Amino acid sequence: MIGISTPLDSPTCSRAGCRAEALWRLDWRNPRIHSADRTKTWLACAEHVDYLREFLATRDFPLTVSLLVDDTSDESRPDQTDAPVTPCVLSLATDAAASTDSAADAR
Repeated sequence: MIGISTPLDSPTCSRAGCRAEALWRLDWRNPRIHSADRTKTWLACAEHVDYLREFLATRDFPLTVSLLVDDTSDESRPDQTDAPVTPCVLSLATDAAASTDSAADAR
């Protein structure tokens, strides 16, 4: 597999060909082949988070989109508190009709 032995300096977008820094996390599963406890994770930059979300939602895959939190860079956030971080979850359409409606509204 590509990149297994090479650690990344920063998380990168999962969109093919994109090497931008990831800001979003998409946790999803294909219910036809995965049980409810089995999820996959894609990372997305600001430019591709909507594209990847729509790609998965169109296929009726259950998914959650949240901000990617990098706990390793505490020094870069001097105002950070010790309080737990709650992910920011987007409102997602999981059926094809609602997904199509939201895509049409975005245009």
